[in-house]
Formats: sequence, C-alpha cells, structure tokens
Amino acid sequence: MDIRVDMKDKVAVLTGGAGVLCASMAKELAAQGAKVAVLDLRKNDAEEVAEEINLKGGTALGIGVDVLNKQSLDTAKEVILKEFRTVDILINGAGGNSPEATTGPDRSFFDLTVDAIQKVFNLNFMGTILPTQVFGKVMAEQRKGIIINISSMAAYTPLTRTIAYSAAKAAISNLTQWMAVHFNQEYSKDIRVNAIAPGFLLTEQNKYLLIDEKTGELTSRGRNIINATPMGKYGVAEDLLGIVLFLCSDSASFINGAIIPVDGAFLAYSGV
Repeated sequence: MDIRVDMKDKVAVLTGGAGVLCASMAKELAAQGAKVAVLDLRKNDAEEVAEEINLKGGTALGIGVDVLNKQSLDTAKEVILKEFRTVDILINGAGGNSPEATTGPDRSFFDLTVDAIQKVFNLNFMGTILPTQVFGKVMAEQRKGIIINISSMAAYTPLTRTIAYSAAKAAISNLTQWMAVHFNQEYSKDIRVNAIAPGFLLTEQNKYLLIDEKTGELTSRGRNIINATPMGKYGVAEDLLGIVLFLCSDSASFINGAIIPVDGAFLAYSGV
C-alpha cells in the first residue's frame, strides 16, 4: 500500500487471523512494522500466515485459538506477552455465517435449529466479547490500546436469509459503542474502540450465496448486490487496509465508538 503508518514496536493481535480479510490485515500491519499475533481456530493456517510474514522480514506468531474458549484465549495471551510483552492493537476478526443458520429453498425459517442459530451468533458476538475481555484487560492495565471490531452492512438493515449473522453484527455495532464508552469511563481515555462495516467482499464464507457453484456465474442474490452497490463491484480484502491503518494511527486519536462503512456506497443507495 502507499499509506505509511509508523507501527514500530506496536503489537497487534488478530482473531480469525488466517481468514482472507484478517490475514491481509496482519500482513499489512507487519509490513508497517508491527509485531503480529495471528490467532485462528485453524492452527496450521495461522502458522502459515505468520511464517509468510516472517519470511518477508516481519515478526509474527501463529497460534491456534478458540475464541469461544476463554482458557484458550488466556493461554494465547501468555504466549504473546512472553514473546512481545504487551498488546497495543486487537482486531476482532473471528466470525462468519453458516448454511445451517441460513434460510433458503431447502431450509425454511421454521426449520432452523437453536444450535445452528446460536453457533453463528456466538461465533460473531461472543467471539468478539471474550477476546476483548482477555486482551482488553491488558490494555486496561497499561491504560492505552486500540480495538477494532468487524461489523457488517447486515448490521444496518438485516439481509434476507442470514438471520443469526445479521442479528449478531447488529449486536457488534451496539457493543462497539458500549465498549468505547465503558473503557473510557472505567479504565482510560487513551483506549479507543471502533468498528469497520465491510460491504460485500467475496470470501469463502459467503461464496455459496453469491456464486453459482455449477456455472461460476452470479446468483440472483449476487446480481442484486452488485445492482445495489453504486460502484458496481465486490470489494476485496485490500480495500479494508487503509481504514484499519488509519484507525490504528494517531491520526484517528479522537475517533472512538464509530462504525465506519467500507461498502462502495451500498449503505447510501436507496435503490432509486
């Protein structure tokens, strides 16, 4: 990227760090000088991302972590503090949807199970709260830090079919604002909590809804999204890097409790 932000001596922790979006963020933060801890349920994938960063001259750890297991998070924290001594930035990137919690021709709203709904809601919402309890406590003790949560266009207006995902992302936006106030009032004025709300980026988690597996063409849902996005395209992971670097920088020192769309004007478009 052309943006230059001084991340030297900063330590960034990313959950969901082996996913397409957060792996890109991890690599960019490392390129800007940060020491990066890549946390993911898929340990091998987390280690591969970290290895790629290290081979390019960066500094990274890859750690297998279950964001819904506080003991797993505590263990990761011990490893990170032993190696890097602190945590300056937390990006809560773990999340996603599941076909089992999505309505469709073969699965009506009435067929959705409690377990399927809870699994998606917990992954997104509790998977943001628990890492913040663990790593945010480090920030509270050192009285400074930056937390970035991942919201969604679904937080503003719920998307059809994705009942649990939409509700969880709306909860994350609300949680972001709550956290911003809470950390400032209870711990330090130098802790900032913001969220980014990506528009439609094509990932492995949503590809089944947007691309026809047999033809490779856009599904009807995919066409509706493109038609509702004034820029006329899907975003890519790199489109999120600028705002992440900005929120991690001193240039954003008075931005707190904000949910920032990165969506090709999807949110701004009324359809007419």
